[in-house]
Amino acid sequence: MSDTQKPKSTEVVTKALVRALDMPMGAGVLGLITLDNGRDHTRPSTFGPEGLASLNQAITDAAALPGVTAIAVTGKPFIFAVGADLSTFENALDIEMIKSFAKLGHDVMRRLGELSVPTFAFVNGAALGGGMEVALHCTYRTVSTGAQGLGLPEVMLGIVPGWGGAYLLPRLIGPAKALDVIITNPLSQNRLLSPRDMIKLGIADAAFEPADFLEQSISWAAQVVRGSIVPERIDIDEKNWDAIVDGYRAALEDKIHDATPAPYRALELVKAARTNSRDQGFDAEDIVLSNLVMGDEQRASLYSFNLVQKRAKKPFGAPDKSLARSVNKVGIVGAGLMASQLALLFAQRLQVPVVMSDLDQARVDKGLGFVRAEVAALQAKGRLNGDKANRLLGLISGTTNMADFADTQFVLEAVFEDPQVKAKVFADLETVVSAECILATNTSSLSVSAMASSLAHPERVVGFHFFNPVAKMPLLEIARAEKTDDESLATAFAVGKNLKKTCVLVADAPAFIVNRLLIRQLSEITKCLDEGARPEVIENALNPMGVPMPPFELMELVGVGVSHHVLESMHQAFPDRFHSSPNIKQFADSGVTTFTMQDAAGKKTLDPAVFANLVQGDTVFSEEQVRTRVLEGLAEEARIMLDEGVVAEPQDIDLCMIMGTGMPFWLGGLTPYLDRTGTSERVTGNRFLDVGVASVPR
Repeated sequence: MSDTQKPKSTEVVTKALVRALDMPMGAGVLGLITLDNGRDHTRPSTFGPEGLASLNQAITDAAALPGVTAIAVTGKPFIFAVGADLSTFENALDIEMIKSFAKLGHDVMRRLGELSVPTFAFVNGAALGGGMEVALHCTYRTVSTGAQGLGLPEVMLGIVPGWGGAYLLPRLIGPAKALDVIITNPLSQNRLLSPRDMIKLGIADAAFEPADFLEQSISWAAQVVRGSIVPERIDIDEKNWDAIVDGYRAALEDKIHDATPAPYRALELVKAARTNSRDQGFDAEDIVLSNLVMGDEQRASLYSFNLVQKRAKKPFGAPDKSLARSVNKVGIVGAGLMASQLALLFAQRLQVPVVMSDLDQARVDKGLGFVRAEVAALQAKGRLNGDKANRLLGLISGTTNMADFADTQFVLEAVFEDPQVKAKVFADLETVVSAECILATNTSSLSVSAMASSLAHPERVVGFHFFNPVAKMPLLEIARAEKTDDESLATAFAVGKNLKKTCVLVADAPAFIVNRLLIRQLSEITKCLDEGARPEVIENALNPMGVPMPPFELMELVGVGVSHHVLESMHQAFPDRFHSSPNIKQFADSGVTTFTMQDAAGKKTLDPAVFANLVQGDTVFSEEQVRTRVLEGLAEEARIMLDEGVVAEPQDIDLCMIMGTGMPFWLGGLTPYLDRTGTSERVTGNRFLDVGVASVPR
């Protein structure tokens, strides 16, 4: 291939800049390397081939400084470094390209641990993946108490820490703690480390405040060089190393059921780190990383990552943000659990007055009591100081008089899921609020257009569907009704963004996106149950997907009565696709609230007594047959939703399933998995995504 035919590099090059500093206390010269890609903190520093070459040259230059006694690496403001340039993986067409890139990273970074002088990582900000591995290669590490975004998230992306992390970390802090950082955290919705965690785990040796972090780190390094400070190291229990890893494997299998290879390959690397030499450990990482990058799970994971990091920040189809109106006061109709959560969220994120209303003072007082308890809990955890807690409580008030909404610009109803009740709430609101005040509904299944149909100003009504628990679940489905205008919709998106939610535009259709697909899944599951599938077969059927929760446990979480209600609602709307289950009705009518019980070890299993009176057919199902039934139903429903314009593109379906249900990155949301298993073409005749979009190019 000629140079003119080669694809142009998309790498934003991180340059490694060197300067010589005289350390205090006569400790000699420090060669300080600063990693900086020339962008602000919104574009973190990453390593592609050119960035690694720059770091390599910087290490050479720093080591050659006259009188150098130590070398340190730090980053630009708020950012240390966040790892490999992922475009290198996305553009890789063969395994040798990745193996070469992986080896280059090892060859450069390992020099930091093999110089004749001690090396220091001054972790001033985000240090993820390869950035954290740069720090691990250094002899010592300090961390800023203000640093955010610390960890090794590679397993979430379908790969492993491939530049030394799987070898170096367990040898630094032991296999148990290392496996938590490398596997448990990424699989727990990508839980990251805090600076306090870094110290507690033994990853960092010292922590300093952001205001004078660099100065304090240099002073600390000088004391280490002089010998007046000797950082402690954890005593590693090598005798039980293999037993620890084997025990972890059993727990991992119970959680993800071999649904994706990356966690298992990471576990094997950690186990081998006990006996591998440095060369062997790094070579093994190169091989594992290269094989994983050329797998569909890793490409689906990168697709998911890009959805969450890019598409989520620019909602597809949203009106221009310049059309949004200001919101200086918010009203919440209702004071129940959901409404109280919403009131607290709006006050916290928007920092504007929020007024809750309900039918009587007792309900209002109960809602305000919930808010006070939640604020007290945040204060007890150290997430709010006394002043901030008092200011937050001062923003939230309650009323039984809807006239108190007169000066609001945004009112959200969160009352009982009944169309007539919600329509009356909007009609009453319209008599007191301005014509420009947005009226939003938190409905999960009812028609927004129907609620607005009798209003004088239906153009300002939008669907604003949150997921429970409101504070934790990141997804917000924003529904455009038949007459919703651009100004109202733009305001809704602006509010959603300020609430720090991932906003997705949906059409006003029954159950929108996430609930519609979950209810279709429930429909297929309950149909299998009624036809004769054993409950334990159903409960295990989706394990190979690695979904967060098995079917009956999910139904238990949602609520058996709620599950029956939504299933019946969708059956009435689409009787040919959504099943009405007599067994689920019987569960709901008899007051069943749980399908599971815990054994002595705390493991959940199905309670046979709950299923003793099932009325079933005589069809025998395997787990694979149940799973196939579910996937085929989801493929059909997703295609119908796209054809009907409920959602614009498959990417929005996938984003919603990731952010709204916790569907793991390695599935790519929903549609890449349907494509990968051949379900899409078998059911609809076509793939949802082109080959190579969330899979390896063929």
